[in-house]
Amino acid sequence: MPTLDTYRKQAKLLMRWHRDHDYSIGGRVRTLDRFKSLTDREILAMKFPLTLAQEIVAVEAGHRNWAELKVVAADALKTPVAPTEPPVFKSVVPILFVRDVTASAAFFRDKLGFVADFLHGAPPFYGAVSRDGIWIHLRLVHEPYFAAAAVKEKSLILASIEVSNVQGLFEEFKARGVEFAQPLTKQAWGGTDFHVRDPDGNAISFVGFRS
Repeated sequence: MPTLDTYRKQAKLLMRWHRDHDYSIGGRVRTLDRFKSLTDREILAMKFPLTLAQEIVAVEAGHRNWAELKVVAADALKTPVAPTEPPVFKSVVPILFVRDVTASAAFFRDKLGFVADFLHGAPPFYGAVSRDGIWIHLRLVHEPYFAAAAVKEKSLILASIEVSNVQGLFEEFKARGVEFAQPLTKQAWGGTDFHVRDPDGNAISFVGFRS
């Protein structure tokens, strides 16, 4: 179980996000019933004291209030921690910085054959698309710094996806009218790949290897 100090840091982080007008704070605030009807903009405009941040952290941790969380966290320190299995990595999800989450999700859906799994926020500031168990997350930023760098650096790939039939996928994308940053190319390192740029300039590589 996290320590009380960890929960305190989480509450201060929420306050910083609110102060920085980070839209991701909206979903956290709406965990409290009295704020469920507020939009992200209304939440960013309201006062956000430490007590409110602590209440949100407590409710997210499964407690009624901050006082109850403090008691449970204190009791946890007295309970011996049972040995656990070593952690094992299970998956990795690339996060692309985009200027319009809705438009970006539509590009992946209509041009690349992905499914839009969710769009979070009003307007959306975070979303996810997937295809065949491969996920890509989309994060709203006003200035897509990495995408701008990717346009200047031809080899700067922000996501690389291995596929079983890269030639077939290339033909599929071509039929959908996708514009390629790099056409299908057999590389000296053994793979065959092509590159696509999303509307924000993020370069994505689709690569295949012969068995």
